[in-house]
Amino acid sequence: MYRSRPRVWSGRPNPQLVAEVAGLAPGTALDLGCGEGADALWLAEHGWTVTAVDVSAVALERAAAHAAEAGYGHRLTWLQRDLESWAPEERFDLVSAQFLHSTEMPWQRSHRIAAGAVRPGGTLLVVGHHPDGLPPWSSQAAASHSRADHADGADGDASDGHAAAHAAGRFFTPEQLVAELGIAPPEWSVQVAESREREATGPDGQMAILADAVLRATRLKAADTP
Repeated sequence: MYRSRPRVWSGRPNPQLVAEVAGLAPGTALDLGCGEGADALWLAEHGWTVTAVDVSAVALERAAAHAAEAGYGHRLTWLQRDLESWAPEERFDLVSAQFLHSTEMPWQRSHRIAAGAVRPGGTLLVVGHHPDGLPPWSSQAAASHSRADHADGADGDASDGHAAAHAAGRFFTPEQLVAELGIAPPEWSVQVAESREREATGPDGQMAILADAVLRATRLKAADTP
């Protein structure tokens, strides 16, 4: 996919990331499915020390080049990893999973990895396409796109043209995230669990209102704490 054109995504950070993280004190961050690095670079620019992970070596090469050009390469570590077989040993102050929709693995696994990487006192931020607000042009993107790492939903999407039939396995509501990941006291405190609409532009310039599922929660204590 990344070899097919010089740039896949817009180069702007995802809007829900900016909205939810802007008020947090910077620390260490893990960006899962970082793509060409727009979110990771935004975090680094705002003082975070970022570990950015993606399965694509081509995407990571571009991301590292963008970071070097911007002068923030020293705050970023790029890792090529497959979430089907990898989970981080380190724990982070912030773990971000933005539109981590995969055709190869259930969303529950990848997002459990995200939740498990949050240290006590840290923040989990998950944003995904709400199954009731998918991009109407998604079938056009099916052949070549697997993740959204962009600001306006225009550069591509993870849907496959049969979104209604596959939504249960590919997409999620905030309530499903909370239930599946066990985001509840005494281990977690939920700050945001809601659906948010936003205007987006499709690949042919068409406008649509999309819906994002947004979860932001703070880990209060480690899972094995009595």
